[in-house]
Amino acid sequence: MMKQYEMTDLGLLLYFLGLGVIQTESYIFLHKKKYARTLLDKFGFKDCKSVAAPLAVNEKLSKMDGSEQADESVCRQIVGILLYLTATKPDLMFAASLLARFMHGPTIKHMGTAKRILRYIQGTLDYGIAYEKGKEAMVLGYCDSDWSRVKMT
Repeated sequence: MMKQYEMTDLGLLLYFLGLGVIQTESYIFLHKKKYARTLLDKFGFKDCKSVAAPLAVNEKLSKMDGSEQADESVCRQIVGILLYLTATKPDLMFAASLLARFMHGPTIKHMGTAKRILRYIQGTLDYGIAYEKGKEAMVLGYCDSDWSRVKMT
């Protein structure tokens, strides 16, 4: 193909559309470490203390929780970024989707939850998805149908 078309071999793929790629003989690892660091820096969480879980235990969010309204545009930015990060960090999916339910009219409590998720990201910058050579792919899915946990009123 190089004889027919003018092209240059740039070596192994390192980044593609914000997605970091680490390739070895035995695995391919996909991550968004650089993007996550940029996100933390943008919202002032560059040197924050990390937390072990994205959500507090038994945290219940509701539309009307009695706290003041927060900046809706900042909340939307954070939720959008979190949803983009879930491509390589599926551990964020539940927390991001829970927060997405309250994008319109977020309160100070919702922003506190968003900040906790950002602190979780600080501690999981090295997380990603690994595809190992020779291992059979197996997809596992879990469903929590506990809709009573979230109040949408």
